[in-house]
Amino acid sequence: MSYSSQASESSISLSQPEREALLSARHGDVFACLGPHRVGDDTVVRVLLPGAQAVQVLDAQGQVLAGLPRVQDALFAGPVAGLAEFAPYRLQVDWGGHRTALEDPYRFAPLLGDIDAWLLAEGTHERPYEQLGAHPCRCEGVNGTRFAVWAPNAQRVSVVGDFNGWDGRRHVMRRLAGLGMWEIFIPEVAVGDLYKYELLDARGDVVRKSDPFALRAELRPQTASVVQGLQAVVPATPGRREANALDAPISIYEVHLGSWRRHADGRWLSYAELAQQLVPYAVDMGYTHIELLPVHEHPFDGSWGYQPTALYAPTSRFGTAADFAALVQAAHAAGLGVILDWVPGHFPTDAHALAEFDGTHLFEYADPREGFHPDWNTLIYNYGRTEVCNYLAANGLYWIERFGVDGLRVDAVASMLYRDYSREPGQWIPNRYGGRENLEAIDFLRRMNRLVGTERPEAITAAEESTSFFGVTLPPEDGGLGFHYKWNMGWMNDTLAYMREDPVYRRYHHNRLRFGLMYAYAENFVLPLSHDEVVHGKGSLLGKMPGDAWQRFANLRAYLGFMWGHPGKKLLFMGCDFAQDTEWNADAGLPWHLLEGEGADNRHAGMQRLVRDLNRVLRHFPALHQQDFQQAGFRWVCHEDAEHSVLAFLRLDRAGRAVLVVCNFTPVVREGYRLGVPRDTGNGSRWREIINTDLALYGGSGVYNLDQDSVPVPAHGHTHSLLLTLPPLATLMLVADDLVPAGMPMAGDGVAGRPAVRPAEAA
Repeated sequence: MSYSSQASESSISLSQPEREALLSARHGDVFACLGPHRVGDDTVVRVLLPGAQAVQVLDAQGQVLAGLPRVQDALFAGPVAGLAEFAPYRLQVDWGGHRTALEDPYRFAPLLGDIDAWLLAEGTHERPYEQLGAHPCRCEGVNGTRFAVWAPNAQRVSVVGDFNGWDGRRHVMRRLAGLGMWEIFIPEVAVGDLYKYELLDARGDVVRKSDPFALRAELRPQTASVVQGLQAVVPATPGRREANALDAPISIYEVHLGSWRRHADGRWLSYAELAQQLVPYAVDMGYTHIELLPVHEHPFDGSWGYQPTALYAPTSRFGTAADFAALVQAAHAAGLGVILDWVPGHFPTDAHALAEFDGTHLFEYADPREGFHPDWNTLIYNYGRTEVCNYLAANGLYWIERFGVDGLRVDAVASMLYRDYSREPGQWIPNRYGGRENLEAIDFLRRMNRLVGTERPEAITAAEESTSFFGVTLPPEDGGLGFHYKWNMGWMNDTLAYMREDPVYRRYHHNRLRFGLMYAYAENFVLPLSHDEVVHGKGSLLGKMPGDAWQRFANLRAYLGFMWGHPGKKLLFMGCDFAQDTEWNADAGLPWHLLEGEGADNRHAGMQRLVRDLNRVLRHFPALHQQDFQQAGFRWVCHEDAEHSVLAFLRLDRAGRAVLVVCNFTPVVREGYRLGVPRDTGNGSRWREIINTDLALYGGSGVYNLDQDSVPVPAHGHTHSLLLTLPPLATLMLVADDLVPAGMPMAGDGVAGRPAVRPAEAA
């Protein structure tokens, strides 16, 4: 062996400390050692290949340029005559029984550009998922995958996987000095390959972590990330923007994909099967949107997705990312929107995920008084770090932009807003002003909503927020958080408490139904009857209703009628639309036997028919949705009749056309009940029932009103009035006859299911 006079053996084969550091995977700058380097007049190639018996360097045509002598153990190094400094080459490796030709990952220049790297380091890159994570690509004519990860306090980071025997010495990443980023291009790694990051962390421990930006993950209990390309950007459409608007009819069907329906053997439906079954069902029921409990990858089924470990990866339980994108596309093709439950408030402590990612509290607050959630035994994101906020805000945009979802329902916002949430005195740290608000989390939510609103203005965000925090749905520039909608938890709690009362005592709780109208226009509200109300011993909605079986069904029908008449968008959890009689079980499908086969019960089918009709009425009559968030869209007719537990109010569209909503929350038929009605702006004299929750069609007793003209008898501030029969435990909706759209189905087969004549007259 001969060397250039300018290239000593030690400079070619490295010093002993450097060799030991490489061989023990404790070298902090391997790109300074491995790959091609100019040493004097020579190009020296150094490679570390555990298990190799011999290594040769090949030129681009496959000709042998030189053999690389073994320096120590798995380290080979030597000069390669005729190899230009930046010329491509390959390695031919003898593994002791077979040979392979492979590319040297240390010959490739950095793929993470300077501008992107600086924006990532600043935490201002709007789409960090395009740069960080694993991305299949072609570099210098070579197929492979580029990897990049943020781990500023790690001493060394490697990519490990099946492709390198999970050996952390093989693909140690390049540190981008001062930026906290690590990156490498690994030739021939392709879609479907498993990988993790192996870190020599800040404490000197070797740990393996899944990729925070993984686009795909293994199915539990396995925890590896999976190489997966980004989905193509889904363009926005005017139709989706109109369907998500504040004045649009919005009725949301909340769904847990794992338990909506299952195969007979207990297997989940796939994304493809859900597209074939769930989407048509929701469309047939008249819903405008489906809202999916979290679909990010999560290790514990019992968390229902609310403890995610891979925010960027659709759960592999039901298929691939492409399959999930196809489900969203199928929903849109059917005219149905898709909203995702999104969890930026906390994450699990699983060792393979974000917890103490680089040996420090990188993603979470370090102090457990800020960083540990006592309710769920989870960790809380450090909203004071711009990089963490960037990771989260961009994730919200990612689901909208790359899968075309219509919006995000942000989970547990109250827990993010307050530092003392579920904490006793002394167990929390005040903000810099001594207050209880988490100012960093507030800034993050504004940032996320501003980013989504700017980049995808057709999309919506909704907050699950249970306090009286000011301005949840005000724009950030007006001091608000910037959400489009807020779940009205107060309305839900008050009205369910009312409905639990025996009707004989409801006269004493009348204000629980009225109170929501005191603040109904303080925010843009969604009225939620969600999964949270039918789990953890709370029973089903039907089970909350008092009385015998007939009364329980009647109560629930009347309550849903009241909800659909009340200002605010609607949300109903799956199973509630056919009066599931048992508590929701996330480990089994819904009790569809109540509707199908030998176990079918017409009362459940009647409830389902009612919800379908309520949804269609909501769509047909602008008065029920157009001014959900303007006081001009609501007018009391009768709110003072607590003695009889009767409420009546008008919903009005922008032209003043009205829907009259009347609720009787006692099991008593009330004959001759006079209510004032308008006679202006399209509200004619003849009024017609469009919803009557007591119809026999829905399982009721069949008390109803024929069409009738209003008479010039003043009542409730109007010059004209109607004399109605109020069915027991029922809600009525009536409109002026000339407002019923032409061709709108009636007489039991469509929107209202209203018989054309009384049964006695038909006989």
